Amino acid sequence: MIRPIDIANQLNISTSTLRNYETKGLVPIPARSSNGYRLYTEEHVTYFTCIQAMEPGFGMDATSEILRNIQCKEMDSALRIVNEVQANLHRDTLLAESNIQIFETEHLNILDSHEMIWMTIGEVAEETSLPRSTIRHWEKVGLILSSRDPQNDYRRYNRSQLHKIMLLRTLRPAVYSLDLIGLKQAIAEMDPYDVEHAKRIAHQSLKFLYKVKQEQLRGVHNLYKLCRLLNLMD
Repeated sequence: MIRPIDIANQLNISTSTLRNYETKGLVPIPARSSNGYRLYTEEHVTYFTCIQAMEPGFGMDATSEILRNIQCKEMDSALRIVNEVQANLHRDTLLAESNIQIFETEHLNILDSHEMIWMTIGEVAEETSLPRSTIRHWEKVGLILSSRDPQNDYRRYNRSQLHKIMLLRTLRPAVYSLDLIGLKQAIAEMDPYDVEHAKRIAHQSLKFLYKVKQEQLRGVHNLYKLCRLLNLMD
């Protein structure tokens, strides 16, 4: 039997975090000693280690769902979630690579006002495959800007804002982290007409997504060890 404080120290987290994982049903309910203390085992340690390893690459929501399925011995359901998250990251990585190609080849000169090409929110949504609600939210929190059509007062966006939206799109499903916050802030503040700056942001976004891929690999490795321990592997 292993004390909670020893597990917490090993994983560099608090004992309250361990209890929180238990309350959320992410680990099996431990036995109790005669005086009411939790009696964790090596199986619990493996569960806790798996959570810590998977969360940076898969996010807590997906990690929680995966581990609940593992406890129910629903291996196929757990792997389906793993594959979906990995597939989404691969899709976003391809989008990030496409953004780099755009910034490498497209000439982003500042246009005179009479040459400005405007797009409606519907046209931006169609070109980026994003819901309008997401575009409105990014504008609300200050990540992008729009102007108003003087004839009908509808939102309209120029190509510079479209490029920001395309960069943000690749990071939309990414796991929350300080790196992600910094990247989004850099996109909000960047001058999209500065080609070199835009290219640097695009490369940083791609580098971030590759880092998430590495985190996912570490998470899958620990999930594999948990499944082996539980004899869920053929």
